[in-house]
Amino acid sequence: MIARIKEDIQTVFKKDPAAKNVIEVLLCYPGLHAIWIHRISHFLWMHGAKTFARFISHISRFLTGIEIHPAATIGRRFFIDHGMGVVIGETSEIGDDVLLYQGVVLGGTSLEKKKRHPTVRNNVVIGAGAIVLGAIEIGEGAKIGAGSVVIKDVPPGSTVVGVPARIAGLHVAKKVDLEHSQLPDPLAKALAVIIEEQERLAERISVLEGMEGLKSKIDTYFEEKKKEISKMFEPLEKGEK
Repeated sequence: MIARIKEDIQTVFKKDPAAKNVIEVLLCYPGLHAIWIHRISHFLWMHGAKTFARFISHISRFLTGIEIHPAATIGRRFFIDHGMGVVIGETSEIGDDVLLYQGVVLGGTSLEKKKRHPTVRNNVVIGAGAIVLGAIEIGEGAKIGAGSVVIKDVPPGSTVVGVPARIAGLHVAKKVDLEHSQLPDPLAKALAVIIEEQERLAERISVLEGMEGLKSKIDTYFEEKKKEISKMFEPLEKGEK
């Protein structure tokens, strides 16, 4: 038990650079308090004292702002940063070394008494305000961008962003950072491809018109709009290089 508590404290230092000392961690980290209380409520739930387990879980929610159903299973070195508004449903399964930020919801999509909440594999990072719904699987090492709504399985090692969340690409395994300024934008990429295709078509039409001795007037309005849209993509393209 003491070894597990020490491990939890060390996890805070590893995943939150704001942590300064052990006393601060013990007194000022509701995510840590919620995990410790959950272990008690989970033990009671597994041993048949389900009403008492729910009551303890309810007290934890009041004290920390984090709601974890006592039936949820959580692995080692799990950390909730800030924590306010986090909800983890009854049939949720969370692996080892998982990091959740504030406002994350692991929710269900069925009224049937069956597996209806997400399974989150090891080394997953879920950004602030992300919502993961249903009996889906978040693969090992995956990252979910802030504010995303995930309703389908996420492959291991991939990054998903958006509403609904789309796979933005695969990333090299590294530390748990979720640097949102560096996250790719699949929608922006799709629009960039469409604009590029349109420009090539315009060039081909211009060549054909030249061969026929025709000359069309360039619509300056659309040319200006294309320049404006291209500027929107510049930070994304520079960040990906």
